[in-house]
Amino acid sequence: MPHHPLQFGWFLTPDAGAPEALLDTASLLDHTGFDLIGIQDHPYQSRFLDTWTLLSAVAARTERVTVFPDVACLPLRPPAVLAKSAASLDLLSGGRVELGLGAGGFWDAIAAMGGPRRTPGESIAALREAVEICRLMWSGERSVSFPGEHYSVKGVHPGPVPAHDIGIWVGGYKPKMLRLVGEIGDGWVPSLGYIDEAGLIAAAAVIDDAATRAGRDPASIRRILNVGEIEPGADAVDTLVSLARTQGFDTFILAGTPTETTARYFTGEVFPRVRDAVGE
Repeated sequence: MPHHPLQFGWFLTPDAGAPEALLDTASLLDHTGFDLIGIQDHPYQSRFLDTWTLLSAVAARTERVTVFPDVACLPLRPPAVLAKSAASLDLLSGGRVELGLGAGGFWDAIAAMGGPRRTPGESIAALREAVEICRLMWSGERSVSFPGEHYSVKGVHPGPVPAHDIGIWVGGYKPKMLRLVGEIGDGWVPSLGYIDEAGLIAAAAVIDDAATRAGRDPASIRRILNVGEIEPGADAVDTLVSLARTQGFDTFILAGTPTETTARYFTGEVFPRVRDAVGE
């Protein structure tokens, strides 16, 4: 069972061919009662808008929905600058930003954009350093330093301090990455299609064990699932209830092209029934 209040969001594809439609969809999701909008981050895709620019435009166009990169491509976004971007948007939006963070994976494309090419071990070490640097940059201390192998800051004046405690939600599937989530992450962001339900159970056990060994309460770690496209109806309720009850997911990110009818059906019918069933 989940240990956090259930939340429901939408995975907004940053299609550069329809920028105004994206903002209209974000406004629709906001007005109909979705909790989150997640946007993938692949800067090397020519058909995609820049994720942070789009997140900023979405935050300006909406009033209550939380926005987050799902997940930020760390090799192309230096963590000190990424932390400042997240904190700035959090202040401008009234505390409506979380930080999804990924180690990278499409290394040829990353290298083509000027980023580093890392081994799996290097990418995990770099992400661990990035998490610490982000938190230092949000600390409000007068000066911070971190002598990392992949990232370092020296005598930096951090800030601004975010409007709220921004969660760092890590995307990953392999055991070392899952242990990192358990040791230092605020949340875990897998996607159905890259992992099946049996894999989710096994991965959650690795996270929980790592958290316990690190002296953390595993229940403190949010479980955010990119569900993909799902048809509205009774099957949608059953699917989400099962994922919450049996696997402990508390946040569900749907995908597709929502109409006003489907958006209102999800927020008015599906999500309340899921909350009621899980609450029972």
